[in-house]
Amino acid sequence: MIKLYGISNCDTVRKAGKWLDARGMQWTLHDYRKHGIDAALATRILGVFGPERVINRRGTTWRQLDDKDQAKATDPVTAAELIQAHPALIKRPIVVTSAQHWLLGYDELMTLSD
Repeated sequence: MIKLYGISNCDTVRKAGKWLDARGMQWTLHDYRKHGIDAALATRILGVFGPERVINRRGTTWRQLDDKDQAKATDPVTAAELIQAHPALIKRPIVVTSAQHWLLGYDELMTLSD
């Protein structure tokens, strides 16, 4: 079973779900807004990809942060706190395959074989 992490009303997350459905792949969604993101998950995501890849610096949420909060994005420990407080900062979707392969973004998702 594939686990998709993201926000249910995100166009890219919906597109990823449709892509998986079209290939008959079973998946579940962990919606950050509904289910939150705990410290263990935040640390794991940042450990796999690093803060530079995980944090979306082009979105509205990023632009609304003050300089002090934006500075937290470079250190993995403070970045974990930042994405827990503002899950919309996380690039989407994050995909975890049944074999525990972690993928970030729609383009990486498309590397899964049918």
